[in-house]
Amino acid sequence: MKFLIAEDDFTSSLLLQGLLKPYGTADIVANGKEAVEAVRAALKARKYYDLICLDIMMPEMDGQTALKEIRDLEVSAGILITDCAKVIMTTALDDKGNVMTAFREQCDAYLVKPIEKAKLVENLKKLSLIP
Repeated sequence: MKFLIAEDDFTSSLLLQGLLKPYGTADIVANGKEAVEAVRAALKARKYYDLICLDIMMPEMDGQTALKEIRDLEVSAGILITDCAKVIMTTALDDKGNVMTAFREQCDAYLVKPIEKAKLVENLKKLSLIP
């Protein structure tokens, strides 16, 4: 599988990359703007991401805004909602407002930091990314 990790904290991005390593390869970007550009390039090359992990609080463009733009890019590329990349929002924020906004913008899961391996794997299974 191919993953995209958008995380402004270097340690958090390395941790997530390590947790996902058994399942595929990951590209890492430091903010939402870079995430949108990575998705745009992947769509153009027809090398789609299976999973995108987006931190909510990032510089230049937050994860909520990036998610909306990523979903718009997928629609523009003619990708059906059932074939879009799965998106897990990752954040230190555990409040209903952020959760509701993330799901309204079509995220597939929401994990609160620090990311626990068991919870990540559980979500990968729920999203049918791993058996």
